[in-house]
Amino acid sequence: MTSCDPLIDGAWLAAHLGAPDIVILDATGFLPTDPRNAKACFLTARIPGARFFDVDVIVDPASSLSHAMPRPETFLSKVSKLGAGDGLKIVVYDANGGHSAAMRAWWMFRAFGHDEVAVLDGGLPKWQADGHPIEDGPERPIGPRDWRHFTPREGGPRVVSLSEIEENLEKPTAVLTDARAAERYAGTAPEPRPSLAFGHVPAAINLPHADFFNADKTVKSPTEIRAIFAGAHVPLDATPLIAMCGTGVTACVIAFAAYLAGKSDVAIYDGSWEEWGNTPTLPVTTGPRP
Repeated sequence: MTSCDPLIDGAWLAAHLGAPDIVILDATGFLPTDPRNAKACFLTARIPGARFFDVDVIVDPASSLSHAMPRPETFLSKVSKLGAGDGLKIVVYDANGGHSAAMRAWWMFRAFGHDEVAVLDGGLPKWQADGHPIEDGPERPIGPRDWRHFTPREGGPRVVSLSEIEENLEKPTAVLTDARAAERYAGTAPEPRPSLAFGHVPAAINLPHADFFNADKTVKSPTEIRAIFAGAHVPLDATPLIAMCGTGVTACVIAFAAYLAGKSDVAIYDGSWEEWGNTPTLPVTTGPRP
């Protein structure tokens, strides 16, 4: 695994379980409408040696948004105490497979300049289906001796603010994509979180995150991914590309897919619909993708 390998399979990881330079992180997260508890799932079944990366906790505590990007000092404190630090290869997965909160964790590490991070293809469902080992019960305590220093670095993909999205509406320089399901994008299905408005940001292009996965939760090939982008008229060239969703998590599926297709700098609008749809002064469009 190198910085050029963002996607690994179960066979590779099974062969490297216990390697001293690899840290495995379970980044499972669920929508508020899902009764499951991510940490409880982790304690019930996980890849041996995995540590829990809580996408609902590793956020900016000062923000009212559900998944606002943490400040560098917050991120380094959280991941260092998971033993994920400089010089280590990090593998992230989740129990959803194709829902891929793992890709949010992948994007966060890259945003802070750590490129040695990969997603396990198919997540825990594929890992178990292939007969690889799991463990359960309390996780091994992580003490100060296990901590590893993490150095946040600049130069990774950007977080985009609401004001930048507004500016882009007035003077378009970037293509805005929306990873929510088509019904939520169209405004015909409810949001999983409270929302004053339903629909999408004007000119945003719908790229439902589920479209990038096969039936077994594995990621589609780069050729198939390029075809999805091309079919939606979303360029994968030097044109700036921004992804959004409900709270900035599944937007990272678009960023990950674009990376596999050769575009590594997709920015994320962290406020996403949670912010836009609850700001009454902002314009909203309904209806399916043109």
